[in-house]
Amino acid sequence: MSGSLVIAGLGPGAEGLVTPDVTAALAHATDVVGYIPYVARVAERPGLTLHASDNRVEIDRARHALEMAADGRRVVVVSSGDPGVFAMAAAVFEAVEAGPPAWRDLDIRVAPGITAMLAAAARVGAPLGHDFCAINLSDNLKPWPLIEKRLLLAVEADFAMAFYNPRSRSRPEGFARALGLLQGACGDARPVIFARAVSTPEEAIRVVPLPQATPEMADMRTMVIVGSSATRIIARDGAPLLYTPRSVPA
Repeated sequence: MSGSLVIAGLGPGAEGLVTPDVTAALAHATDVVGYIPYVARVAERPGLTLHASDNRVEIDRARHALEMAADGRRVVVVSSGDPGVFAMAAAVFEAVEAGPPAWRDLDIRVAPGITAMLAAAARVGAPLGHDFCAINLSDNLKPWPLIEKRLLLAVEADFAMAFYNPRSRSRPEGFARALGLLQGACGDARPVIFARAVSTPEEAIRVVPLPQATPEMADMRTMVIVGSSATRIIARDGAPLLYTPRSVPA
């Protein structure tokens, strides 16, 4: 049996947002590898082995998947959202580059998924309708001064910004620092979207002006989107619509 490895994105949570390509890969898999809550989203069936592991063993998880693929297994490594956005695709390729030469000849492909960033933006309109950037606020794999530098440069460039991993129990101070920096550097009341657990039964969406945003409005299940200075709010009955215009005045 010829082995293969698919690095797949399960989307933000709802089954309807899992792509047919990912569903097909899971249907043909002999093994599924991933972080515990993501593997739990995959239905058990005869002939499928689920390999769940903790969140901070990405490289070990990638090596395990590659070893099984090299042994002829059809392996799917799962991530939430898109596997190429702050997820397992980069970890797998790091392992390939550092691993045995034979791993480079494996059948490896990435099956994209709908990111939390795009799902959150869609809930409120089109806040990412013009230039934007995505920043992971976790300092587990990069130093805080680099995060701060990138935040300030994003403000200077007037990007809309999407923040992954804003706040956890173990490091609640990071998002407070980021928010304070933005409130000091932006000097306006651009909207901030707090989109928690988008597409799941626990979904909660909140939009506030930047000066009124507080750290407690986010946790690790929250996607935070900060509009640019051009982001517009369309008031209406019910929830407002937000969008960032496609053009910038000369």
